[in-house]
Amino acid sequence: MRHPLVTHFFDEPTNTFSYIVQDPNSSACAIIDSVLDFDYAAGRTDVRSADEIIEYVRNNHLTVEWILETHVHADHLSAAPYLHDQLGGKTGIGEKIVEVQEVFGKAFNAGTEFARDGSQFDRLFKEGDTFQIGALDARILHTPGHTPACLTYVIGDAAFVGDTIFAPDSGTARCDFPGGDAHTLYRSIQKVLALPGETRIFLCHDYKAAGRDEFVHETTVAEQRANNIHVGEGMSEQDFVVLRSERDATLNMPRLILPSVQVNMRAGEMPTPEENGQVYLKVPINLF
Repeated sequence: MRHPLVTHFFDEPTNTFSYIVQDPNSSACAIIDSVLDFDYAAGRTDVRSADEIIEYVRNNHLTVEWILETHVHADHLSAAPYLHDQLGGKTGIGEKIVEVQEVFGKAFNAGTEFARDGSQFDRLFKEGDTFQIGALDARILHTPGHTPACLTYVIGDAAFVGDTIFAPDSGTARCDFPGGDAHTLYRSIQKVLALPGETRIFLCHDYKAAGRDEFVHETTVAEQRANNIHVGEGMSEQDFVVLRSERDATLNMPRLILPSVQVNMRAGEMPTPEENGQVYLKVPINLF
């Protein structure tokens, strides 16, 4: 099994890991789960985080073939359009993006200019699809439950799981967003845990579990099977559903969910400017 070179970037304000995944035998690479910096109070964006990725790509003479999203993120805005403009590469996400677009297109009363067919992306992936990063083979696991469109990208001996699973001492993603389901998440995670034990799992987020001082971005399938506090050995589906549902009932909404979903369902593009030329993001009152 091929061993891609993986470089991580961490955005601490959103606790998000982004990745560059490189074919070790060529300059070809992919970028996964990028971050556009956003000051919510000021309504101002910045590209500091994306520029770190661009600097790395250029300094190492890499060729970006893909800019990938594991799902429609609810905790940060994607920098995919900016990265595409600077570095090229095709954009990709799961084909169930159309379900997310339908739900949130209605929620934000998006106009007719917002196509709800996933056409904002270059490729919509489904279970079992394959693609290449240079000579690296990559395949798709559809891993819904957190959202309907969640994917795991299995690239050589590395799996990029998005929000499906966290570090072993932190457990799993929440399932109380529209389209989420704890039963579905449990079954999706079993797909990930069925990968070879030495498979490297790269996380999208870490929040430093109690008693841990360092952020963690990488684990293995074997570590998750043995030690994950939500789905480790012996955890039944029904017990997981009870645990996950009780925990979700205590969680606040992510701070950036309203701007994030509006932008990310559009592949990282902002809504169409209004007649005064200004772009606006909406805050639905008492909807969620």
